[in-house]
Amino acid sequence: MTAVNCQWLTPRLYKACKRYDLLNKFYQASNQWQKAIETAEAHDRVHLRTTYYSYAKYLEATGEQSLALTHYEKSDTHRFEIPRMLSEDLQALENYVNKMKDKSLWKWWAQYLESQSEMESALKYYALAQDYFSLVRVHCFQGNVQKAAEIANETGNWAASYHLARQYESQDEIKQAVHFYTRAQAFNNAIRLCKEHNLDDQLMNLALLSSPEDMIEAACYYEEKGEQMDRAVMLYHKAGHFSKALELAFATQQFGALQLIAEDLDESSDPALLARCSDFFIEHAQYEKAMELLLTAKKYHEALQLCLKQNLTITEEMAEKMTVSKDSKDLSEESRRELLEQIANCCMRQGNYHLATKKYTQAGNKLKAMRALLKSGDTEKIVFFAGVSRQREIFIMAANYLQSLDWRKDPEIMKNIISFYTKGRALDLLAGFYDACAQVEIDEYQNYEKAQGALTEAYKCLSKAKTRSPLEQESKLAQLQSKLTLIKRFIHARRVYSEDPKEAVRQCELLLAEQDYDTIIRHGDILGFLVEHHAQVEEFHMAYRYLAEMQKRIPPTNLSYYVTQQTLEAVHRGTGIPVSRTLVPQPVLHSSMENKEMEEEVADEVEEP
Repeated sequence: MTAVNCQWLTPRLYKACKRYDLLNKFYQASNQWQKAIETAEAHDRVHLRTTYYSYAKYLEATGEQSLALTHYEKSDTHRFEIPRMLSEDLQALENYVNKMKDKSLWKWWAQYLESQSEMESALKYYALAQDYFSLVRVHCFQGNVQKAAEIANETGNWAASYHLARQYESQDEIKQAVHFYTRAQAFNNAIRLCKEHNLDDQLMNLALLSSPEDMIEAACYYEEKGEQMDRAVMLYHKAGHFSKALELAFATQQFGALQLIAEDLDESSDPALLARCSDFFIEHAQYEKAMELLLTAKKYHEALQLCLKQNLTITEEMAEKMTVSKDSKDLSEESRRELLEQIANCCMRQGNYHLATKKYTQAGNKLKAMRALLKSGDTEKIVFFAGVSRQREIFIMAANYLQSLDWRKDPEIMKNIISFYTKGRALDLLAGFYDACAQVEIDEYQNYEKAQGALTEAYKCLSKAKTRSPLEQESKLAQLQSKLTLIKRFIHARRVYSEDPKEAVRQCELLLAEQDYDTIIRHGDILGFLVEHHAQVEEFHMAYRYLAEMQKRIPPTNLSYYVTQQTLEAVHRGTGIPVSRTLVPQPVLHSSMENKEMEEEVADEVEEP
C-alpha cells in the first residue's frame, strides 16, 4: 500500500471507529493543523487546548509570532509562553502586557522590572496587579515603612502585614510589630512579643483570639507571674482545660469564674470535678445548679435527695436526666426501677401527677401510675391509660373514677364505665352501677321501663359475680328481685289504666300498702297517679286526701313535679278548700332524694282538713 493510500485510508479508519484523539494526532503529525483544530473543536475537546498549544509552538518555530500569540492565548498558556517568546523584544512585551490588562502578566512584568532595579516602575505594576505583599516589601526595601504601613492597614493583607511586622520587630518597634502580627493572624508571634515585653493587657486579648495551645501558654504565663489569676482561670477555661481552671479557681476563691466554668461541664468531665463543683454550689445555696452537676455526674440518688431536702421542684427535664435507660450499665434493673419510683413519689408530693404517672409507668408499676393519673383528674388520659394497660385492677379503678363524674349527661362515660367493669370482671360493681342507672331513670326521667331494664341487667351481673360473701350476695339479689317486682307492678298498673282504671287504682293502692315500696318507687309517682285519676272522675275529696298525703311526704316546691297545676286547682275548686297554702309555682326537675330538714318544716306547716 502506497503512502498516499495510507494517508487517505487512515483518517477514514479513525473516523469509523471514532478514535478522534488518534485522528487529531495524525493530523498534527502530518502538519494538517487546520483539520486537527477542527477535529478537536468538534469531537476531541478534551485535547482542544493541547492542540492549540501544539499549533502555537509550530507557528513560533516557523516565525509566525502573531498567529502563535493568538493560539497561546487560546490554550491559556500566554501568561508564561508569550513573555518567553517576546523576551528578546522588551518593547513589544511591554505593549502586550499593557494591552492584556492581566494581573498575572502585570505581576510578572513588575518582578522583571524589580530585577532590573526599576523600583518605581515595578511599584506601578505591583499596584495594578494588586500584589500588596510585593508593594509592602519594595517600600520596606526603599525605607518607606510609613507608606508600607498605610498599604497594610488599608488592605488587611495577611502576608503584607506579616512582612511589615517582621520589619518593625527588627527595628524594636514592639507595639507596631504586635499590631501587624495581629493583623496577619500570627497570634503566636504577637503573644511571644507581649510576654517578652510585659504587654499583659494585649496578651489577654490576643490569647482569646488565638488557638487553645496559645491560650494555655498565656495562662501559664499569668499563673507563673502570680498576678491577674482571674485571667489565667479564664484562659484555661476557654482552652478547654477545665480541671486546671477549676483547680486554680478554687485555690484563688474565684466564685464567679466557677459558675462560668460549671456551665460548660458535661458528661465527659471528670466526675470528681463535677462532685466538687456541686458541693461548692450546695455550700452557697445554689441548689438547682448543684443538682444539674450531680445529674451530669450521674449521681442520681444524691440529686434526688438534694431535691427532697431542699424542696426543689422536679421539672420534666430534670426527671428525664434522672431517668436511666434500660441498657445502661450504671445501675442494675432493680436499682433503676427503685430510682424511678422515688422520682415518681417526689413528683406526687409536689402535685405533678402527670410526670409521676410517666415515671411509675417507666418503673413498671402501672397501679401506682393509675393512682397518680386519677389524682390529676385528666379523664381523657385516664380512659386511654386504662385501655392500653389492660389490667383488671386498673379497669376497676378507672370505672370507679368515671362514676364520680356526671355520667348521667355523657353517654360516652357511661359506656366506658360498663366496658371497664366488664373487662375488669367486676360484675358486682357493674351490678351496683346498673342499680344506680335505674335510680337515675326514675328520679330524673320517671322512666320506670328503662329502670326495669337496668335492674334486670344488675340482677344478671350480680348473679354471675363471684363475691367473698355468698350471704351478702344473696341478700343483694333478693333486694334487686324485690325492686324488680315492685317496678313491674307499677308499670303494669300504668299500662292497664286506659283499659281498666279500677284495676290500675287497686294495684297502686296495694303498692302503697307494701312496706318497702319506696325503695324503688317514689311516693310522688304513685300518689300523683291516684290524685290525677280521682280528679278526672271528679272524686275530689279522695283526690284531696291523696294530695294531703303527698304534702306530708314531699316538699311543697316538688308537688307540681308529680301533679299538674290544672289538677291542683281543680281539686281545690271541687273541695272548696283555699288554694293559697298548697298552690306552688312551676317547678324545676329535682331528684327524688328529699331533704329531711325541709320535710320536717313542711310537716309542721301542712295539716289535714
